[in-house]
Amino acid sequence: MIGKLSGIIDSFARDHLILDVKGVGYLVSASGRTLSRIGQAGDPASLLIVTQVREDAITLFGFVDEAEKGWFKLLTSVQGVGAKAALAILSVVAPDKLGFVIAAQDKAALTQADGVGPKLAARILTELKDKAGKVELSPETLSRVQSSSPIEQAEGGEGGVAQDAVSALTNLGYGRAEAFAAVMRVQGQANDNTREDLQAIIRMALKELSA
Repeated sequence: MIGKLSGIIDSFARDHLILDVKGVGYLVSASGRTLSRIGQAGDPASLLIVTQVREDAITLFGFVDEAEKGWFKLLTSVQGVGAKAALAILSVVAPDKLGFVIAAQDKAALTQADGVGPKLAARILTELKDKAGKVELSPETLSRVQSSSPIEQAEGGEGGVAQDAVSALTNLGYGRAEAFAAVMRVQGQANDNTREDLQAIIRMALKELSA
């Protein structure tokens, strides 16, 4: 199996590039994020590779970093999510944001990807919700994601405050995932009294979002 390719970028298409490795042109499918970051035709480039072998084809998928490669594998582990859908998701949601999208159960963020409808987005969120910790969060924030997610109904306590804060921020036009991430961060930084103060959490989250 091919794990990495290094060579010269020959050309680009909408969903792939051709990488010239010592005179051999490898067609590598990639997300829009990777295609926009890898460089221009004629530039040297290296890609991490996932190889998909089928009876009728061998397909190479390329990634600029381990985070994107890891999320690709995780996404394609969900029933009904093929390589094309996974790359489409990674084209609209950066790997460092995807964990928050899943933790926040932000269906709208996933349905921005070509070929991902509400049912498939819901399946992804459901099957991966316990794996959102793969994103690099602080221990305090990760603990809150796992124990008091704002997308779950909670009576009082931090879960209720977080949920109300996220709702308020989304009503102001912020995306659910970015609102969730901001609330989790500021709750992790707040003292015990402020953590339960809805207005204080909203003000702190707004400051975080505008930074």
